Amino acid sequence: MDLPAPPTSDPRTLSSIILSRRRADARARINKCSATASQRLLSPPPPLPRHHSLLRLRPGRERPAVARSSAVSAPPLVPPMTTPAPNPTIRRLDVASPVPADIDIANAVEPLHIADIAAELGVPPEHYDLYGKYKAKVLLSVLDKLQGQQDGYYVVVGGITPTPLGEGKSTTTVGLCQALGAFLDKKVVTCVRQPSQGPTFGIKGGAAGGGYSQVIPMDEFNLHMTGDIHAITAANNLLAAAIDTRIFHEASQSDKALFNRLCPANKEGKRRFADVMLRRLIKLGISKTDPDELTPEEVRRFARLDIDPASITWRRVMDVNDRFLRKITVGQGPDEKGMVRETGFDISVASEIMAVLALTTSLADMRERLGRMVIGNSKAGEPVTADDLGLGGALTVLMKDAIHPTLMQTLEGTPVLVHAGPFANIAHGNSSIVADKIALKLVGKGGFVVTEAGFGADIGTEKFMDIKCRYSGLTPQCAIIVATIRALKMHGGGPDVVAGKPLDHAYVSENVTLVEAGCVNLAKHISNTKGYGVNVVVAINKFATDTDAEMEVVKKAAMAAGAFDAVVCSHHAHGGKGAVDLGVAVQRACESQAEPLKFLYPLDSSIKEKIESIAKFYGASGVEYSEQAEKQIEMYTKQGFSNLPICMAKTQYSFSHVPSMKGAPSDFVLPIRDVRASIGAGFIYPLVGTMSTMPGLPTRPCFYEIDIDTATGKVMGLS
Repeated sequence: MDLPAPPTSDPRTLSSIILSRRRADARARINKCSATASQRLLSPPPPLPRHHSLLRLRPGRERPAVARSSAVSAPPLVPPMTTPAPNPTIRRLDVASPVPADIDIANAVEPLHIADIAAELGVPPEHYDLYGKYKAKVLLSVLDKLQGQQDGYYVVVGGITPTPLGEGKSTTTVGLCQALGAFLDKKVVTCVRQPSQGPTFGIKGGAAGGGYSQVIPMDEFNLHMTGDIHAITAANNLLAAAIDTRIFHEASQSDKALFNRLCPANKEGKRRFADVMLRRLIKLGISKTDPDELTPEEVRRFARLDIDPASITWRRVMDVNDRFLRKITVGQGPDEKGMVRETGFDISVASEIMAVLALTTSLADMRERLGRMVIGNSKAGEPVTADDLGLGGALTVLMKDAIHPTLMQTLEGTPVLVHAGPFANIAHGNSSIVADKIALKLVGKGGFVVTEAGFGADIGTEKFMDIKCRYSGLTPQCAIIVATIRALKMHGGGPDVVAGKPLDHAYVSENVTLVEAGCVNLAKHISNTKGYGVNVVVAINKFATDTDAEMEVVKKAAMAAGAFDAVVCSHHAHGGKGAVDLGVAVQRACESQAEPLKFLYPLDSSIKEKIESIAKFYGASGVEYSEQAEKQIEMYTKQGFSNLPICMAKTQYSFSHVPSMKGAPSDFVLPIRDVRASIGAGFIYPLVGTMSTMPGLPTRPCFYEIDIDTATGKVMGLS
């Protein structure tokens, strides 16, 4: 590496030279953006976007002119980003163009103490626990305090079928909430998922939004946060250890020895069942509560789970992309007596415990869900649960703090509840029910809760409606579909979009024909989403290379397909100000929504009937089941699980099972390769094609850019 030698008066290490250079590079990027921003600040501010008569600004919301001294010898590292607003928690952003890196924008805003955000939201100190200065756990006890409060409006953000680059759902979710709270004078809460460290250090980067529509502090949001994912990892792996250990001990002990160790006598010679053991006795139909009263047959049935190793579905997890752990062999140590079996690791957010956290409605409900998680079957074909292993209570103890949502804030000072992050393929890909319920009570009548669903609307929004809303009992009034010109061009026949490679010329120059052709994808998503009985608003996420003619085509196509409204947004470049029209459209959509929520299928229909309803929703003409899928469906039906909702595990890049089938394919046959179940979370998940639950790292992961400024402690390079 050809680096300049440091001056002799300032000896530095190689790392300090690199960090100095990084700071200089960051300063150059910011100052380049500042030149344009400074000129704009000395001129009258641009007018707000055109909007409907529903827009009501708080007094004094326009930015004041900022005087600049001509005697300043060098521009600051970070341009002034904020000016005061009447509401003590609302910040006014002075945006730069071109937009600086996300982490530079996030680091340029000093977050308010989270106690200020909580106070403005109406959360008393006794109902939250501080995690440092900028995060707090909102306790579920606040729901009891707000029990009589009327709910606010409920809005879900989905999207069209995305490119591998993503179309900005998280950014749109945050930008909309900044518009509602900072410009439209509405009480609003953003509800989003906690990101996994896998993609943060892998290829995707973090999930705090982007540009001037972000959750801050960005580094704390993306890294560890309040430890919820680590709690899930610990709980998941405790259960994994218990499974192998139980098989080991059962293989080496008689019924009597096993029972004596499970129910040892105390100093007085008395035995007792642990509370969790009583659950197993009830499951077995044994009414006795004194261990000494069990017959030898009852002792055998109670003590022996007789787990079939080939049926075990529970795997270990870690929150890192590590492809070499997808398949492993355990039990190779000399003390394990040859009890070797193949298993593997999933990423932590794919754990069923994460899905349980997202779908639970209370601490008691979480305890029940964790206890009934099925880890495999006995050799007789009976499901074996976490409670059978004696672990439901211990898992709940590990998760007792994770059940409380984390309160954070946006760049413009509006509140955010971050909670849960279930994998959006084999789980339902939505943030938690408890966060949404708390938020709806806190905003109250006329307020707004905006939550994001994972992937395209065919996956995320469908699971939001048919799984999350079933368990929560909540009804959304509006569904947003985020669209980009880039993705629509891809669906219209444009070249492949590949992460890490420059976009083809077709995506950075006007091509109305491609956009028109690609609108079939948008129209299909609108039609599907309207079927739930909600008003649909299309948010066209504007990129710098998009033209007015292209956006006009999308607006016309959206309205023709039945959208309530279609709005061009620039929240990435302008923050909440760039999503004011979207906020107004969402308010109108919520206020005019009158239909009841309609589900895609009834729960009492068969597993196959539910799968086929979803396949038809995608556009398939039929469904083809593998022999393995048929076998699993028969088993789950026999075990009494056929009344659960369906959570399809399918590629997010097409309505079909083939990622290359763009637009709105039809008349394809959907192949179901396998069918699995998350009984504790409460859904059956058919596998359409091959789903990887442990991502791998690319050749050049995001971690190459991530470092720390040792002088300030600021994180650099996070995206």
